[in-house]
Amino acid sequence: MRNQVLFATLAALLLAGCGGGAAGTGSTLPGGSSGGNGGSAPQSAQVQSEDSIASANAVGSPVKALNNVESGVGSPLATVGRGALAVTNGQCNSGVEYFVPDKNGDANSTERIVFYDQACTQIARDTVRKYTVIGTNAESIARSVTQYPQGNTTPSSVRSDNVTLSNATFGSNGFPIVADGFDRIESSTLNLTGVKSIESNAEYSIAAANAGASSYCGDSAGFNATGISSLNETFGWAGGDLSGGTRTVNSDGSVTYSGTQSGTSYVGGIGALNIATGTQNTACPISTPDFTLTGGTSKGSYSIPMTATYKSGLLENLSVTNAQLVDGDTLNVTTNTSQPPTSSNFISGVLTNSSGNQVSTFAVDAFGDGTLTVTQSGTQYVMNNWHVIK
Repeated sequence: MRNQVLFATLAALLLAGCGGGAAGTGSTLPGGSSGGNGGSAPQSAQVQSEDSIASANAVGSPVKALNNVESGVGSPLATVGRGALAVTNGQCNSGVEYFVPDKNGDANSTERIVFYDQACTQIARDTVRKYTVIGTNAESIARSVTQYPQGNTTPSSVRSDNVTLSNATFGSNGFPIVADGFDRIESSTLNLTGVKSIESNAEYSIAAANAGASSYCGDSAGFNATGISSLNETFGWAGGDLSGGTRTVNSDGSVTYSGTQSGTSYVGGIGALNIATGTQNTACPISTPDFTLTGGTSKGSYSIPMTATYKSGLLENLSVTNAQLVDGDTLNVTTNTSQPPTSSNFISGVLTNSSGNQVSTFAVDAFGDGTLTVTQSGTQYVMNNWHVIK
C-alpha cells in the first residue's frame, strides 16, 4: 500500500513537472515566433505567414530598386554601354517597343513598352519617362509604370516614380552615362485600382567605371500601406547594400550586380508604418542610411547575398544562396532559365527553417509578379512589383 502511494505521488510530481515545463517554454515564445529557429514549439500559422511575407519583401526590395536603376540608365535605341539590342523607334523588336518622344509626343520624354510575347500583342509593362534638367549635372525624372496582367487589357497597377539624378553626365534623351558614375534618389508609390498599396524610397551611388566594373552602394525602405487584411498587419523593410557591391558589364552587354543586402524586417498595425528621411549619401560605404522606418516593431534582421543580371533594363537572372532571414530561416532563390522571363515560374524562392523544413515558396516573373505560398497552411498571397500586396 505504501509503495502504491509513493508511485502515485511520483506520477503526480512528474505530470506537474511536464506541465510546468511546457508552460515555461510557452512563456519564452511570444507569438510562437521562435518556432522558426528550431525551438521546441512549432510556429503558428500567423508567424509562418509573417516570416514568409517578411522574407519575400526583404529580397524583393533590392531587386526592384536595382531594376529601377538599370532600366533608367540608357535607351534601347543606343548600344553604347548596353546590350546591342537593335530597336527601331516605334517598332516591335523581340517583345519591346520604344518611342522618343513618348506616344503622346511630350517634350523630353521616352516610352518603353514590354510585351508578354515576342510579336508585341500582349502588353506587360508600359513605362513613360519625362525628364527635366535642373542643373549642369542633375535632372529630375517622373516615371509612370503601368502593369497589365497577362491576357488582360485593363491595368492592374500603376507605379509612380519620382527620381533625382546628381553628379552625373548625360547622353541622348537625358539618360545618365553609367561609366561616369552618378547618384540617384527615388520615391515610389504603387497604386492598385487607384489605392496606394506600396510606398518605398531608395538611394544609390554608383562610382565611375574602371575596366567595365563600377562599385556601388545603396539603401531603401518601404512598407505595404494597405496591409494584409487577413493578418490585420502591415509589413515593412529597411536596409540595403551599405558596404558596397560591384556592377559589371558582361561581354554580351548584360550587367550584373553582386553584393550582400542587409537590413531589418518590420511589422505593425495597418497604417502604423512610415518612412523617415535623413541625408542623401553620395559615396560608399554608407554608414547612415538615408531611409529608415518608424512606427513598427522589428521582426529581426536579414543578410542576403545576391547576384542579379539585367539586359536592356530587364531582369535576366537572379541568384540568392543561403540568405539568412528572420527567425533563423534560410532563403534560396533560383532562375528557371527554361522559362521565359514573362512566366510566373521564371524566378523561384524557397524559405526553410533551421531544421530544414520548408516554410514557404514563391514564384514570380521577371517583374516580380506572382504568388507566395505558405507550405503548412496552404495560404497564398499575391506579389506585385516584388512585394506582397495582399
